[in-house]
Amino acid sequence: MSEVLVVKVGGGAGVDVDSVCADLAALARNGRQVVLVHGASAAVDRLSERVGVPRRTLQSPSGHVSRYTDPETLELYIMAANGQVNTKLTARLQALGVNALGLSGVDGRLMAAQRKEAVRAIDPSSGRQRIVRDDFTGKIERINADLLRLLLASGYLPVIAPLAISQACEPLNVDGDRAAAMIAVALGAQTLVILTSVAGLLARFPDESSLVRHVPRAALARALDMADGRMKKKILAAQEAIEGGVQRVLLADSRRPQPIQMALAGEGTAITHD
Repeated sequence: MSEVLVVKVGGGAGVDVDSVCADLAALARNGRQVVLVHGASAAVDRLSERVGVPRRTLQSPSGHVSRYTDPETLELYIMAANGQVNTKLTARLQALGVNALGLSGVDGRLMAAQRKEAVRAIDPSSGRQRIVRDDFTGKIERINADLLRLLLASGYLPVIAPLAISQACEPLNVDGDRAAAMIAVALGAQTLVILTSVAGLLARFPDESSLVRHVPRAALARALDMADGRMKKKILAAQEAIEGGVQRVLLADSRRPQPIQMALAGEGTAITHD
């Protein structure tokens, strides 16, 4: 099997899904094997607003902010990530002639995760730590790489929603960037492309003239310090991918024509071993 390219497209507002899908179709026509992982944050927010469920977050003692996924929010997350975003992306790629196959990490135990049954969080009203026990988020521990290889060898382009399965067979909300990193490592991919709605890592966010073109592994701590909140998660995912053997992680802009091919050609921020 030829080298696999793993692409993550963000689920936030501003991402140009049409450009991403057109570029994926061009790569597929040229025989490139690609796995697409997507986010769902904007779709979950819209659905939550529509049904009157407020968006809530948890802030860890270290400052990391994540979506609070209680049982009610988990249902909305499944509907938005798997039922809306995944299906629409798969249909759009099919319309472009790509034999896309939509699935989540629950299907075939594609992504097995450990549920975070007790999460430490900062209470925003008091500033004190509290324990949250009804959060259905997880940390991915295992990727079913054999399933992905089977699909790729059969000519499919897997489109993966950021849901995993727990040891108790519960669906879990997982971070899409870290899921893409784990998939890239499991498949032995040389390159992971993470597409978002900015040009890459910006030294002075949101000033796009401050784009950082290259971050070697030794400078990742400094990159984390300069990154804004959303980009910090992508830098952490890139670090996990690099430490797992991926040669380069490209943080690039989805808003331009041929965003994936432009990233491969040097646009955006390249995170590498050296």
